[in-house]
Amino acid sequence: MRYFRLLALFLKSNLLMELEYRANFVAQATLGVVWAGIAFISVAVFFTQTEALGGWTYEQALIIVALSTIIEGAIQLMLQPNVARIVQMVREGTMDFVLTKPVNSQFLATLRYARYSGLADIAAGVGIMLFALGRAGYAPGAAAIAQFALMFAAALVIVYSIWLLMAALSFWFVKIDNLTELFRALFDTARFPVSTFPGLVRILLTFVLPIAFMTTFPAQAVLGRLDAAMTIVAVMLAGLLFAFSAWFWRRAVLSYSSASS
Repeated sequence: MRYFRLLALFLKSNLLMELEYRANFVAQATLGVVWAGIAFISVAVFFTQTEALGGWTYEQALIIVALSTIIEGAIQLMLQPNVARIVQMVREGTMDFVLTKPVNSQFLATLRYARYSGLADIAAGVGIMLFALGRAGYAPGAAAIAQFALMFAAALVIVYSIWLLMAALSFWFVKIDNLTELFRALFDTARFPVSTFPGLVRILLTFVLPIAFMTTFPAQAVLGRLDAAMTIVAVMLAGLLFAFSAWFWRRAVLSYSSASS
């Protein structure tokens, strides 16, 4: 409960800071919606030339677009601003202010800041998903919704773990901007079903950089097309990645040298 109260305080303080710069918030939120619209249009363009993309219909593919937009919003909301702060604090030697607090350093470093413009991406993604489900005339049952909720939670844990690993690398390499931009570029593939890619690339996007677990498999879950075995694999992968990233963070912290040390 202590950590939930701290998280609530963090979110409240960040909201107050956002309200001080309303024009910036509106501009960032508008940009997020525009990018969601571009992703929507890019998939629609593909379906002007074909009726299926990797075995997915237009409406089904839109669910994947929706999920990629929602996850992008989550990255904008919490992960990107905190990773940027971590890199800055390591570079300036001010990570001491995090490490000396009587609270878990990983929690404080990765959840302290929020950029509320990411909520626009999330809202746009939810809108696209509702549009896709309505257009398809499909309403997921209770089992599909429960499986989707589990898969989506696993997807968020996987994304968080990957960003935590990149943040931890800053203790050795300081500037990881290129690495985060590489992830963002690779994440663009999440807008399309993993089945559209050739064999080797599909394997890489499933088990090396688990893009498929972020969008394609959760989309299959909400459509009632995902078997229970893949759900178990997703939960295990999320758990293992989170445990490894947490261990890697603790290992990285030991390599930190502050400005005063």
